[in-house]
Amino acid sequence: MNILLSILVIVLLILIPSIGVGGLNLTSLFGIAIPYAAFAIFILGFVYRVLKWASAPVPFHIPTVCGQQKSLPWIKASSIESPTTTAGVIGRLALDILLFRPLFWNERVGVEKAHQLIYKRNLYLWLGGLAFHWSLLVILIRHLRFFAEPVPSFVFVVQWLDEILQNLLPVLYISDIVILVSLGYLFFRRVIYPQIRYISLFSDYFALSLLLGVATTGVLMRLVYRVDLVAVKGGVMKTMSFTPALPDGIGLLFYIHLFLVCVLIAYFPFSKLMHLAGAFLSPTRNLKNNSRRERHINPWNAPVKVHTYEEYENEFRNAMKEAGLPLEKE
Repeated sequence: MNILLSILVIVLLILIPSIGVGGLNLTSLFGIAIPYAAFAIFILGFVYRVLKWASAPVPFHIPTVCGQQKSLPWIKASSIESPTTTAGVIGRLALDILLFRPLFWNERVGVEKAHQLIYKRNLYLWLGGLAFHWSLLVILIRHLRFFAEPVPSFVFVVQWLDEILQNLLPVLYISDIVILVSLGYLFFRRVIYPQIRYISLFSDYFALSLLLGVATTGVLMRLVYRVDLVAVKGGVMKTMSFTPALPDGIGLLFYIHLFLVCVLIAYFPFSKLMHLAGAFLSPTRNLKNNSRRERHINPWNAPVKVHTYEEYENEFRNAMKEAGLPLEKE
């Protein structure tokens, strides 16, 4: 039901701009008002979630490590897997975020012998996640040419690398192929394997379906229904300067693609996609493993008036002496 419902929602989302623009000619609504609203929701929601996470107290020192902690000088410590310095924490975060190491670790569990669990790496999941995120990053960088004038030089470099196979496939970017294949794998992986399907929610299928819809409509605009990119950039630049003007003759598919992008942007801060920011704010990853050298203070500990043992003994000295209890001071 979650699978069918997510697909049905995506179909309805595609029908909304199809009817609104194709039937009712509401181009200003779908080309100006909705993008402004989606961007405002994204900014406010993103800032709210980040500030909420950043202000949450960390009552325990809970870095997740898988290496030797720094202790005695003659014991070799792991500076990345068990970082005790800020540089080590940054290095571990960089490896986790750029290379997706948590997906590469022992993620699969099976029983090969009686009463013995076997932990294995999930190479395909790691490759799928890595391919999707890196291709999405390349596509986002390529799209910067619509939002900047003059276009930064690194955008041209990334675009040149992305279209390096143009002699073999003159109409495709490498990132277009990779993102469609990786998203398809991540979606059908949840459908095929019963263990993963059992723990998958509607939000999991919806996010993947929405990303597939955005990527597919974008590729179709490049391969089948060509769009005037110069006109699109002119409209985007005017929208960014708060003097919006819709370009003429850009076609219905562009509005469908734009509407799906707006839904994705507005949905982003309230979904699991916010792991983009959460990866940096998780105390299990951003804390130094230095509990043997520095004491972690619980910020939830409110100041309270304490009654020391010395004060207790002074208060009940006579009674304790009569009862024969030992006293630290006679």
